[in-house]
Amino acid sequence: MMNILLIEDDEVLTDGLIHTLSGSGYRVSNVATASLAEHLLSVQEFDLVILDLGLPDMDGLTILRTLRSQKHSLPILILTARDDLNSRIEGIRQGADDYMTKPFDLKELEVRLQALIRRCYGGFSHNIEFGRLRLDTSNHQILGDGEFLPLSARESAVLEILLLQADKVVCKDRIAQRLSCEGEALADNAIEVYIHRVRKKIKAFDVNIRTIRGLGYLLENKNHD
Repeated sequence: MMNILLIEDDEVLTDGLIHTLSGSGYRVSNVATASLAEHLLSVQEFDLVILDLGLPDMDGLTILRTLRSQKHSLPILILTARDDLNSRIEGIRQGADDYMTKPFDLKELEVRLQALIRRCYGGFSHNIEFGRLRLDTSNHQILGDGEFLPLSARESAVLEILLLQADKVVCKDRIAQRLSCEGEALADNAIEVYIHRVRKKIKAFDVNIRTIRGLGYLLENKNHD
């Protein structure tokens, strides 16, 4: 499940976006100010940001510049009432990956989000392939040799995170954030338990989850040098 940070202060719009995007399989966190967004981005990991420019405490372009100056590479979609050409140009110039104006069509927004995710995490296909595993990012399904893997929801979430970052170390905290439901804490050893279960279930598909002590976990091909 992809984690989205929605930086938007309009409560009615926020409620509608959270309802729609949650129904499409995204996990959405919302903040209404730039200062809260900066704090949340410093303590949590997100896969994508939807950014309003007309924030009460700071212009959205300022937080965009700050994120890019800090080398944050996560995709950012600007969603704003500023519809003039100069604002569009400036938004892209400052580092936004896409720019939409209000009012907007929810279906178009979802399509643009999917395109950003494919572009940044999985090329221009809905499918991400690694070894003999395939992740369909449009419906969050994982297959091995074309057959659906017998994974629980949380096991699937763990493997999806690792597939999206294949051959890169994924820290334990990020996995914990993805697995934690609101109001439901994970046991201290829960991550290790899920990693162990997933490791056993993907063993036959020429991939392995390697524990990088003190850093996190790495999904790699078994013939990795």
